Amino acid sequence: MNKIQNLSRRSFVKVFGLASGGILLGCTASGNKKAFIPIVTEENSFTPNLFINIQKDGNITLIASRSEMGQGIRTSLASAIADEMEADWKYISVSQATGDEKYGNQNTDGSRSVRTMLEPMRKMGATAKKMLITAAANKWQVSENDCIAVNHHVINTNSEEKIFFGDLVEAAAGLEIPDAKNIALKETKDFNYIGKTLKSVDLKDFTHGTAIYGIDKRIPNMKFAAIARCPVTFGSVKSFDSTTSKSIAGVEKIFSMDRMVPPTGKFFGMLGGVAVIANNTWAAFQGKENLEIEWDLGTNRDYTTQSYNQKISDRLESNGKLVPGSRGNVATAFDDSYQMIEATYHIPHLVHAPMEVPNATAWFQGDSCEVWAPVQDPQTVRSEIAHFFNLEIEKVTVHVTFLGGGFGRKSKSDFVVEAVAVSKEINAPVQVVWTREDDIRHSFYHSTCTQHIKGSLDKNGQVTGWLHRVAFPSIVSSFKPLSDYASGFELGQGFINNPYQIPNFRFENAKAEAQIRIGWMRSVIHIHSGFGINSFVDELAAKAGKDPLAFHLDLLGKDQVGKGKSDFPFESRRLKNVLTTVTQKANWGKKLPEGHGLGFAVHYSFYSYVATVVEVSTNDDKIKVENIWTAIDCGLVLNKDNVINQLEGAAIFGMSLTMFGKITTEEGAIVQSNYHDYPMTRMKDTPNIDITVIDNMETAPTGVGELGVPLIAPAICNAIFKATGKRIRSLPLADHGLV
Repeated sequence: MNKIQNLSRRSFVKVFGLASGGILLGCTASGNKKAFIPIVTEENSFTPNLFINIQKDGNITLIASRSEMGQGIRTSLASAIADEMEADWKYISVSQATGDEKYGNQNTDGSRSVRTMLEPMRKMGATAKKMLITAAANKWQVSENDCIAVNHHVINTNSEEKIFFGDLVEAAAGLEIPDAKNIALKETKDFNYIGKTLKSVDLKDFTHGTAIYGIDKRIPNMKFAAIARCPVTFGSVKSFDSTTSKSIAGVEKIFSMDRMVPPTGKFFGMLGGVAVIANNTWAAFQGKENLEIEWDLGTNRDYTTQSYNQKISDRLESNGKLVPGSRGNVATAFDDSYQMIEATYHIPHLVHAPMEVPNATAWFQGDSCEVWAPVQDPQTVRSEIAHFFNLEIEKVTVHVTFLGGGFGRKSKSDFVVEAVAVSKEINAPVQVVWTREDDIRHSFYHSTCTQHIKGSLDKNGQVTGWLHRVAFPSIVSSFKPLSDYASGFELGQGFINNPYQIPNFRFENAKAEAQIRIGWMRSVIHIHSGFGINSFVDELAAKAGKDPLAFHLDLLGKDQVGKGKSDFPFESRRLKNVLTTVTQKANWGKKLPEGHGLGFAVHYSFYSYVATVVEVSTNDDKIKVENIWTAIDCGLVLNKDNVINQLEGAAIFGMSLTMFGKITTEEGAIVQSNYHDYPMTRMKDTPNIDITVIDNMETAPTGVGELGVPLIAPAICNAIFKATGKRIRSLPLADHGLV
């Protein structure tokens, strides 16, 4: 932190519509947790990443730069500042920032918001507190060392007098910003909010139905649009007959839209199709359903997942491309082995299917455009609109609403680009709303993955060699055509950084071309690596005749810290600790009722450590998940309730993928369409869920939102083996008749 500068109150109020008459502080964060650098753009103006606005009535407003989709980031952001300020929580509120690079990285995915932003937020709060204390000390004419801040007041420790924060605003506003060297952060033992359970700043809106999600947005005289898209990815319109659609009450206009192809390396574009404009959503939907369209299905018309999966499996039978990170000599280890085991694991394409479907409201007005949308990455949305519609980026405003679920789908801007294109065509504000069928059939899909693993054991049941071959269509293919091999960042998500101390390790990647749009989904490639590796280690333990817990701990070896320059080096002791903690909670090794089984999985992702134990029961060849225990070490916990909520949600999300998740294609078209054939875990199937958060408050915070998902599938499948003796190597369980 070099310094913090006062922001022109007039410009701040103009931008955010806040009441005047307070102190305004801000900073900019580059995404580096150590960066805290103010930017002066013009006289009396300051462009910040985060704001503290303290009013004379004591109310404090924080401008949040990250998107809220149920993970509680707005509350977490506020709590860090409020804690360092010694503010009373009842005075805290949050306003949402628009999409703008001046706020630093606003992309809300990758489980990184707290990791990158906690330190700047704490310093902002501490700076505000310092200024308030200085103002009070000046008023009392005492040393600042004789003043402390407590619960929204500054107290004179000599006289016990106290002054309300709001009453110090005018005096504090005229002070110089204190030097960074004089700003001290609290010790963890003194935290009031950090690490505790806090009521959400948005709780009233959530519980009273007043929270505004993207789909709730309304503008006077706005239109509504639905778009028919080609069933095959990147297909196009040959011709269409809209006679019946035009006869539907409320339908006003129908026209075709060409695909917008993004430049290589960035952006998402839009698929194109036929747009139906109406004065209400239902009429637009009905108009779309009654279109008669002849499609040019394009080059992806031959994509059928059944034959594709077989092709990928065949490729894994032979050598793939050797990936850096291999060590030792696997061939020799196999030749000298006492026992060998090999297995092939498969996960199908998956889709996000958030409760709130993609939607966006746009108003294109000549040389400017304004949008309201539930997006995870508003800066990319803004840049994409400027690119495709030839606008100056300063003329594009992106308002971020609440998101009714995201899971990575709403990091992609295609549905917003559609809304802008329609608004420009009809010269009016418009809301584009996808149906559930649109969402399931025209998404950016989580890649299907097949992996073949081969391992060797010596006479003592020790693993001596590990050969791992994997193939899946890469996310990079959505930005760079003909990217037929997995990228380094994908293989680094649990594959080549396999945590086990195996002397001979070889990793290979086989070709897997993409024929549908591939995108990231909650946990990304960790879903694949977590399933394959945890399943195979359990199989190795069974082959060696050893208890899986002891086997895992032995494979993790002696305590070690990863090498390199990472701020968050891997520590094997922390991975072992979450595993021993959660197995103790689940009473691992206890005698279970007949037909019950316990299984576990352990994984390192997003710099955090997590382990899960699952108990299943069997009845008439059907599986029921009875209990889930999870332990997490994510360093310093900002809001304990949010951590627990995220892991409970991850358990249900993971169950849905394990039990039912499967997207298939026939002749290029997605087969599934809605929750009846892409089901979710229902309340009646919800198990008991127990979450343990490891107390590690002296360590830097790391990821939370995504890392609980990858463990659920292997833990369930390992539990099924314990209960039935049957190995499950492909998902979902519905394909095996188990649900």
